[in-house]
Amino acid sequence: MSTRLAETTATELLRLYRSGAASPVEATREVLARIEKLNPQLNAFCLVDAESALRQARESEARWQRGAPVGALDGVPTSIKDLILTRGWPTRRGSHTVDVNQPWDVDAPATARLREAGAVLLGKTTTPEFGCKGETNSPLTGISRNPWDLSRTPGGSSGGTAAAVAAGLGPLSVGTDGAGSVRIPAAFCGNFGLKPSFGRVPAHPLSPFGTVSHLGPHTMSVADAALMLNVLSQPDARDWTSLPYDARDYRVGLDDGVRGLRIAYSPTLGYAKNVHPEVAAAVEQAVRDLEALGAVVEAVDPGIADPLDVCTGLWFLGAATPWAGLNDEQRKGVDPDFRAEAELGSRLSAVAVQQLNLKRGALGSQLRQFMQRYDLIATPAVAVPAFEARPAGHGPLTPETLLGWTPFSYPFNLSQQPACSIPCGSTRDGLPIGLQLVGPMFGDALVLRAARACESVRPIARPALGWAA
Repeated sequence: MSTRLAETTATELLRLYRSGAASPVEATREVLARIEKLNPQLNAFCLVDAESALRQARESEARWQRGAPVGALDGVPTSIKDLILTRGWPTRRGSHTVDVNQPWDVDAPATARLREAGAVLLGKTTTPEFGCKGETNSPLTGISRNPWDLSRTPGGSSGGTAAAVAAGLGPLSVGTDGAGSVRIPAAFCGNFGLKPSFGRVPAHPLSPFGTVSHLGPHTMSVADAALMLNVLSQPDARDWTSLPYDARDYRVGLDDGVRGLRIAYSPTLGYAKNVHPEVAAAVEQAVRDLEALGAVVEAVDPGIADPLDVCTGLWFLGAATPWAGLNDEQRKGVDPDFRAEAELGSRLSAVAVQQLNLKRGALGSQLRQFMQRYDLIATPAVAVPAFEARPAGHGPLTPETLLGWTPFSYPFNLSQQPACSIPCGSTRDGLPIGLQLVGPMFGDALVLRAARACESVRPIARPALGWAA
């Protein structure tokens, strides 16, 4: 084969399994060998269970040989972010405070659906402590790095997930997104990341960060994300906030293009003041590509004010929740960034929280009304390329240092709309740049369809990994 199995999409792996040209055992062995070689420098995985993965791969291979795959992802190497419960493995959430000596006998809904679909579960990917920020470092696991440039961050909080997919350490991974935590690392690492509509992917237990927190796929291709969303969106009664099950196949209509779609192109959302010029130029070109494919593009802002105070206020309140359950000794060793967030959240009064929620409601209403006139909003995914990989607590934490460099992501957590990051170019230094596409609430299929149109013009590139030679 011209492409190594570790750099092959899930969709293509399944075709190879079906034809007998490759097997789950071959693919899993190659991915595990690549993890062994690259992970010491990337720090994308905090747990790898090679024995279990190979056992699952052998079981999958036997099913394919019988012509009886168990599900839609049978034999595909897959990883799970270490915020998501996985039976048989500790879920440490990037924190020394989590006791590993407890029963780990429950799968979260996402893990359960992947297991039922036959995915080969490789291990857990790194996260900042309790998923608290948009870069991936923690006192527990140290600094995770970007496969395009080891001196740069992969972003966060799904940084390990994004780095793993970009580096060919399994084509599929599950991330979480509370203020951009799927889209930021997808943009920084140059892969596809989708934050579905809130409730589309059931969660259990629910995030302490509340109803801004979504689960979604990180993948090598848009088709892989559609395939993965088919699996992840299946119902689970443990999540009382989840949407009614929609049995649609997200692959259907994926190649229908964007002709006639109304796209609001908003390069600053009306308030972002410091967009890197190379980011701005690449995103504008990507939008022009969509226009050339037949989309009706209008340069227009949605008319919202920067909701940074709303997002960070609710975020800090979420951080205060696990903080409240820690004793004095546990608190001594936490990430200083998490400590700062939790302490700020602990000072919020009930009235202040209510005011934040009212402002969030007004934002959501404004965006719902704006989307009556447009099918999609196009913006940069992140205002800057990947910056330096830094240790936990590297500087004072403020709302601006936490999220000021990613002004395009968090509004759509507050509004719960589906949004993705699709690679749209690179800087002169070779760092990926992401285009964000935002759909109306429940418009997940539309976001995937538009992203696929972008991918048809500019296929997703793979990092050279020259540092691994």
